[in-house]
Amino acid sequence: MLHGLPRKIRTAFMLQALLAGLAVLLGGYLVLLVVKFGLVNALLKQEAAHYWELYQASPVQPPPNTSNVRGYLLEAGQSPLSLPPALRGLAPGFHEVGDADELVLVDEKPAGRLYLVFLRSQAQHLAFWFGVVPVLLVLLAVYGASWLTYHVSHRVVSPVTWLARRVSQWDPLYPDASELAPERLPADVQGEVRQLAGALHTMAGRIGDHVARERNFTRDASHELRTPLTVIRMASDMALGAQELSPGLQRSLQRIQRAGRDMEALIDALLILAREANIEPQAEWVEVADVVRYEAANARGSLAGRPVELEVHVAAASPLRVPPQVLHVVVGNLLRNACNYTDSGRVDAYVEADRVVVRDTGIGMSPEALARIFEPFFRVEPERRQGHGLGMPIVHRLCERFGWRIELESEPGHGTTVTVRFARDAGQPDRGVDDIASP
Repeated sequence: MLHGLPRKIRTAFMLQALLAGLAVLLGGYLVLLVVKFGLVNALLKQEAAHYWELYQASPVQPPPNTSNVRGYLLEAGQSPLSLPPALRGLAPGFHEVGDADELVLVDEKPAGRLYLVFLRSQAQHLAFWFGVVPVLLVLLAVYGASWLTYHVSHRVVSPVTWLARRVSQWDPLYPDASELAPERLPADVQGEVRQLAGALHTMAGRIGDHVARERNFTRDASHELRTPLTVIRMASDMALGAQELSPGLQRSLQRIQRAGRDMEALIDALLILAREANIEPQAEWVEVADVVRYEAANARGSLAGRPVELEVHVAAASPLRVPPQVLHVVVGNLLRNACNYTDSGRVDAYVEADRVVVRDTGIGMSPEALARIFEPFFRVEPERRQGHGLGMPIVHRLCERFGWRIELESEPGHGTTVTVRFARDAGQPDRGVDDIASP
């Protein structure tokens, strides 16, 4: 999020100020209670103790009567009717008489009961000066400190926000870091932020150079690698057209032709992977069954006389809009792997409406090998000569590139099943079902 950091800081300070305010208000309320029931109670008790000392010295000593405290003495055996009505039913202790707006301390001694009355308005006056005023001052101090701290933090974070905004506007394919050049940075971008801006400027330049090199490579490789392959294909076609070729030479030339076509398809597929994902490759409608049959014919050559049967089963027409070379690479790798790791038994390729399934009765894979099958250069049996451990990683990358899902099931000694589920194009042609099963 572009302004996430300033918003988080602002929210943190607002929450801090709110919690501090609630804490101060709670403290102020507690101060009110202390003033009301603690300070006044203690004051009245001291006043009562002082009066009883004077009473022992002179029993005719009148009860206290000041602007804050009024006293009433009910001597032993005297009728309580002489007291104000609000005080007559009070037991010894501290009381709050709500109707009379008074705080009353009843202190009982053998000589009688002393009633000391403190007006609640006076207690509220004390609470205001000892409770409310300090609370307001503390709140002002807390909010002032929070505002000052937020202001300073905002000034510290603003260069980071500026830098984040500039970086978020970059095009990943064409990162323009000219605004992060040291001579174009604002004056307030200093310290670590300036160092970070310089590092991003350098990194963006390197990314731009890397993107340019990648484009140059894919453009040059697309042209330069196809030229010798075209020469090989044309030369082999001309050689096959010659008369009186021996069967062995014909087979060799046909293998050269197939290898050239396979190499061309692989180069095209790798160039597709090397280009940016937003560049759509040229695609056309391809019948998957035709590609599977062609690759199965090529894969039979790798069986080398082993007791392995390779068959293609077409359950339904399966038109797919895709670069043909990509489908050839995916299907060809799956079939060659199945043949290379099957010493005897069967390899079956099933073509359905939305998938291709390759099932073999080969050596299979353990769960550990199955988890690493898409790692580059990983081979289930390194001692086998076939392959270099790059086929399945390339298949996996191509499937991801075109939105296909590849699934593997395997059991050691019982073979492997690989399923490629295609992502269908909404505009695919309407094709009928083909129930033919062909080798």
